[in-house]
Amino acid sequence: MRHTFSPLSHFVLWAVLILYVQAAVVDDFNHIERCKDSLYMGTPPRGYLSNSLKKICQRYEDQPRFITLYDPQKHIPIYSAYTFKKSDGEKRVDFPWMFEPQLASDKASGNMEPFPQSSLMHKNFEDTQAVLDDYADVVQYERGQLSPDQHQADPMDKAATYTLTNVVPQIKEFSVGPWAAHEQLIRKRLNNYCRGKSYIITGVTTSGNTIRRDNLDRVAIPEYMWTAYCCTDYDHNAPYSERYKFPVFGAYGLNDRINNNIVEVPVKSLEKFLRLRMNVDKNFQIFYKDCVSD
Repeated sequence: MRHTFSPLSHFVLWAVLILYVQAAVVDDFNHIERCKDSLYMGTPPRGYLSNSLKKICQRYEDQPRFITLYDPQKHIPIYSAYTFKKSDGEKRVDFPWMFEPQLASDKASGNMEPFPQSSLMHKNFEDTQAVLDDYADVVQYERGQLSPDQHQADPMDKAATYTLTNVVPQIKEFSVGPWAAHEQLIRKRLNNYCRGKSYIITGVTTSGNTIRRDNLDRVAIPEYMWTAYCCTDYDHNAPYSERYKFPVFGAYGLNDRINNNIVEVPVKSLEKFLRLRMNVDKNFQIFYKDCVSD
């Protein structure tokens, strides 16, 4: 029996597909928008226990750019995952800061959008995410990007990193010191020795400290920052000091003014370190099969 579709049913189907494609807050990252392209083997870290965390496909100008696991209660990303692009390390700071409309309303746009000029309008969505006012009077903190613009080459990919759903409060001395130096170290290492695709996941642990505004806990302050990369196609003739850090390696550092040096560790050691400091189960794993290709 042959089925025919009326023009109206075609329109309804088209409208449903459009709505689905625009949805930025998703049930899982393996859906139509190709968010999974930001993940090794299309697989996010496993083992997070909280049910309140939101999966965001970070879209800018109608294109998925990277993904974020976001805590709408702590108002920070738990991690962001992205594909590294070989770059010269230039940092662009002329992009407007943006927010994620989908966190506030499932009827809103799936694209990140610049903050409205009036801070009064921020009241519409500040329950679900950080806003510019949260960072306005905290001079000891920088807005630290989990997916940094220096790890991207395309201007639109760089612009997409300037959303507060990709930002955590970093102590200034740590942000511009050890953490910035490590971001550049990883950029140069992957530029020089990774031949294929590089996947990076950067996240935080928290201990309960927060930025307060109007006598309310607004934004959780990370205790530790951590990061790991996965590159299975790398230069086997690289110097041993670099070669043993492939295909996968990790690092962490204390978000503090002192004792904040970055410690590079094998990914298994990083996972063990994080299991003691995060709400994850014993099967917590950053990369699918620890980035070991079959």
